[in-house]
Amino acid sequence: MTPTPHLTEIAARVERPAPFQPVERSLLPHAGTATVDIVVPVYNEERALPGCLRTLHARLSQGFPFPWRITVADNASTDETLATARRLADELPGVGVVHLDRKGRGLALRTVWGASDADIVAYMDVDLSTGLDGLLPLVAPLASGHSDVAIGSRLASGARTVRGPRREFISRCYNGIIRLTHGVRFTDAQCGFKAARTEVLRPLLEVTRDDAWFFDTELLLLAEHNGLRIHEVPVDWVEDIDTRVDVVSTATDDLRGLWRMARLKASGDARVEVRPRPEPAAEHPDAVLAPSTRRGVLSWEVGCFLAIGVVSTVGQALLYWLLRGWWSPAVANLISLFALTVLNTEANRRLTFRHSTTPPARAHLGAGGLFVLGYLVTSTAVLWFKWLEPGASPAAETAVLATASVAVTCVRFAALRLAVFAAPRSRTR
Repeated sequence: MTPTPHLTEIAARVERPAPFQPVERSLLPHAGTATVDIVVPVYNEERALPGCLRTLHARLSQGFPFPWRITVADNASTDETLATARRLADELPGVGVVHLDRKGRGLALRTVWGASDADIVAYMDVDLSTGLDGLLPLVAPLASGHSDVAIGSRLASGARTVRGPRREFISRCYNGIIRLTHGVRFTDAQCGFKAARTEVLRPLLEVTRDDAWFFDTELLLLAEHNGLRIHEVPVDWVEDIDTRVDVVSTATDDLRGLWRMARLKASGDARVEVRPRPEPAAEHPDAVLAPSTRRGVLSWEVGCFLAIGVVSTVGQALLYWLLRGWWSPAVANLISLFALTVLNTEANRRLTFRHSTTPPARAHLGAGGLFVLGYLVTSTAVLWFKWLEPGASPAAETAVLATASVAVTCVRFAALRLAVFAAPRSRTR
């Protein structure tokens, strides 16, 4: 991969941007002051670009309550896209053009976003697959300071999509892999409809390396890893089959990118310096607040861990009882314990120790050691009971297994709290 130039070097190569367009007078009582730079990255889009810019320009001119401009980022098009973009820029006020000599959506966004003087930067795909009704909900939480990054989601509750089953399946699988491997909370990494506050975005751009389609995922992984608040907007999305995406090569690059990001986070190099967000504070002047002590945190952890432990123990006992009809006690215990350990660890990572910065891979690896201990203890208890009572029923074995599991659970809580999730729980900003 070609080395990524520093943002100050990128800024020197950007063409003169278009001026921000003022807010329509009728909107002034409700208008905001944050400036918004909307980037449309294009590659060989001479057919789609005119309709995109005229539609977007009309929508912004008629009802967008923030000063705005549109920047077309042409990344090494080989057709008449650049000439078309410049002609439209002369025709439509507030439209600017940036030309790059190398191809890549990620490169185009990093270049224009990194050099922009706007308070908020955004981008959308040239095919306008995402409904423009979602643009203001995308930008508003950033302008108010409530959120740092905003993304359109085709998978969030309330979203409506029109696309083929193949693309739907691929999208859900990919986002499922992201959540499984990185433990993220956002639902859709690849929707071409995103925005961010420039002041928090620039440190992330210094760390990003992908020049192509994985850039979106890379940026979101870095944002969540550094404690930024990501706002999701359920969008209306209609598939345009005239696409430049090579699904197979893009999927391969995405998987490589996920592995690279996992290593980057594990090494600590994914941490960047961003302005810390103030801690939550009560708005009501007479609010009665609980004392800020670790006792409340411990109570939550113990209570949540016990609740998850009860459900896990019951689940393991039921699964063991079902499997015991086919396999020996040791094998049935191994499978039931492994399945419930994975589910238990993920539940504790997301709920019990939800403020921990421990990566998902490390959490499950640490729990794997406890899994071995739990398996040895519970298997020994069951086999010992079977040796004492050869004619015991599976129900009696299950009771012994549940008792041993309770003892293992107590040890497991201490180990998880003191070792596996012992990383500082305050957000490193």
